[in-house]
Amino acid sequence: MNVRPPAREQDAFGEIVMATVGLSAVGTVIGGPIGGAIGALIGNAIDHAVLFKPKGREGPRLNELQVQTSSYGTQVPRLFGTMRVAGTVIWATDLRETKSKSGGGKGRPSVTSYSYSASFAVALSARAIGSIGRIWADGNLLRGAAGDFKSALSAFRVHDGGADQAVDPLIAAAQGVAVTPAHRGMAYVVFEDLALEDYGNRIPSLTFEVVADAEAVAIEAIAAAVSDGRIGGAGLASVEGYAASGADVREAITPLVESHGLALQGLQLTAAGESAGEIGAAALAARVNGRTIDAVEHAGGAADAVPVALSLRHYDAARDYQAGVQRVTRPGPGRAERGIELPAVLAADAARELAGARLASGWTGRATMVLRCGWAALGLEPGEVVRVSDVPGLWRIEEREWEAMAVRLSLRRVPGAGGVMPGGASSGAIVRQVDAPHGVTSLMLADLPRLSEGVADAPLVIAAASGGPGWRSAALFAMSGTGEAIPIGRSAPRAVMGVADHALAPGSVTMVDGRNALDVTLLAVDMALLSADEQGLAQGRNLCLVGRELIQFGAAVQNGEARYRLSDLRRGLRGTEWAMDAHVAGEPFLLIEEERLVDPLAMLGVAGEIGGTVQLSAIGLGDVEPVVAGVAITGEALMPPAPVHVQAQADGGGWQIGWTRRSRAGWRWSSGGDVPLGEESERYVVRVLKGDVVVRSAETIAPDWTYDAAMIAVDSGAGHDGALSVEVRQVGTFATGRAATVAIAT
Repeated sequence: MNVRPPAREQDAFGEIVMATVGLSAVGTVIGGPIGGAIGALIGNAIDHAVLFKPKGREGPRLNELQVQTSSYGTQVPRLFGTMRVAGTVIWATDLRETKSKSGGGKGRPSVTSYSYSASFAVALSARAIGSIGRIWADGNLLRGAAGDFKSALSAFRVHDGGADQAVDPLIAAAQGVAVTPAHRGMAYVVFEDLALEDYGNRIPSLTFEVVADAEAVAIEAIAAAVSDGRIGGAGLASVEGYAASGADVREAITPLVESHGLALQGLQLTAAGESAGEIGAAALAARVNGRTIDAVEHAGGAADAVPVALSLRHYDAARDYQAGVQRVTRPGPGRAERGIELPAVLAADAARELAGARLASGWTGRATMVLRCGWAALGLEPGEVVRVSDVPGLWRIEEREWEAMAVRLSLRRVPGAGGVMPGGASSGAIVRQVDAPHGVTSLMLADLPRLSEGVADAPLVIAAASGGPGWRSAALFAMSGTGEAIPIGRSAPRAVMGVADHALAPGSVTMVDGRNALDVTLLAVDMALLSADEQGLAQGRNLCLVGRELIQFGAAVQNGEARYRLSDLRRGLRGTEWAMDAHVAGEPFLLIEEERLVDPLAMLGVAGEIGGTVQLSAIGLGDVEPVVAGVAITGEALMPPAPVHVQAQADGGGWQIGWTRRSRAGWRWSSGGDVPLGEESERYVVRVLKGDVVVRSAETIAPDWTYDAAMIAVDSGAGHDGALSVEVRQVGTFATGRAATVAIAT
């Protein structure tokens, strides 16, 4: 390198004025604004704490990448590798309102409901990308790794920022093709009619997993990209992801240079621990202007000026690309702490190692040295790392000056290759939402007795919907007799559903069934059934519908994937003992949790009539075709339960029949006295049967009836004698209950 030494200049006192060798002129060689920025970058003295000292402007912070903005002039970063960013909303429509009406039958008021959706575009990267992975809305998963959305929308489009990128058709239709930019060189996404009901009817705060490059990216590749190839390097570390932003090239790459302890030699980034050569004793100047000088001067900074702790904030792939922090400390004096904001994706161990290296660099960098050398030292560049003859360690050149016919080099010691921070750093635990496809919908309808206290005045039909681990809800439609699908709203949250593995045998209604157990297989492996103690059972826990029988189970033991054995059974609850003899293998199982059920009759605004039917269809995000289910309305909530303790006693040639009534208003029987009637009046229908033939029918208003000798004689004369049965049903306000039977003989 041939450099002409600067002329000696004398001031009024005849002293030699020192002249610093400036390198800003390099920018004129490169040319243009980027060249000027790089020239100024190279010309700056290299600070031991921050390689490229900021010029009064703050660089990118991690929280800026996590908060979605829509402000004019907001900078869009260049993304490398895989990053999670919020992006900037660059276009949006007004909220779209959809009006729907339900109910209004039989004099009841109709209900008008409103739902909202929005279409908008979000800019993500000022550099072309490969694809979009997961998307989070208000911190919850909106789009899974498989590309499935958890909320409804009409369309989702990714514009990768390529050179031939076309305009988005929706934006062009709204704004006009002539005035709609294609945003070439900028990657952005467009949501079309995203349903906002899950987000308070507003556009949620979104973050995106952006895959700009399929593999980790080397630091020299990032530097070359942001400087249009002017700055390079070789063999530097790689990062899994990086967001480059700032006013110029310096601000864009400073976080990488600072955190990795890099140096700039000419236009090449190098690792600080790599020696470019050695300054031998012959290169040192022993005399200047005829005077003997000390060619080597050593100095050291105070120990307490070095930070005792350093924290490095970064993005961690193990935390779903959320921010993580690694903090390291050193022994010895001092109180200061320092932090580094690195908008890059690093593993916890790698971040801890970097933080330890930077803290060690600060400690080692207390040592400084000034060398006075001959003209040959003009070939050494600021930023180079060298060894000095008879001086231990590696030293980085921070300044090069021409002084009194000698080259003055200011150096600072840098750590050499050697120890690193021990591993074992942890990313910490995060609450990760299940990422599973929405899957198909399972829909179940049932006519049930009233589940809460009180007396029903209308049938209770419930609808439960469920699916796999990713299933959330489904839109419900009532099917009319003409096949018209009438929207009635959405299903409740995912219900615990499955099937019975075998037919459950009949059991005791009055005692805990300890002989029988029920094996069930649930719809999904993440569903669970839990045991309950007596207090929990008394509060209504573990109530389930098996076939058409309501059962409570006290014990639940998992005996396979999604399989449970239920025991300690309370059978035939709320008057469903009649269904104990009708169990079959494969019949539906439903855990009754009222918050996971909807009443389609109430949603329709109709009361429902016994003998009618309810048919619904459901369609969720994962359904290709609607799922249809139906149920006949039997009015279980309106029927008085069958009488109990039916007895027949012979009485003077006849039979005295007696029974105890029950009530649909007194399931708990907490007082121990007579249960409330629950009907407008007390009435019963009594029938005498010979097989399926009705021999005699009567009504009574008391819980007893006499089949006297005269009646028996008449019926026997008609050929109805021998083995008979007496059937008793309570007549309720809205329906007649099921029968209780006792056998007699005449």
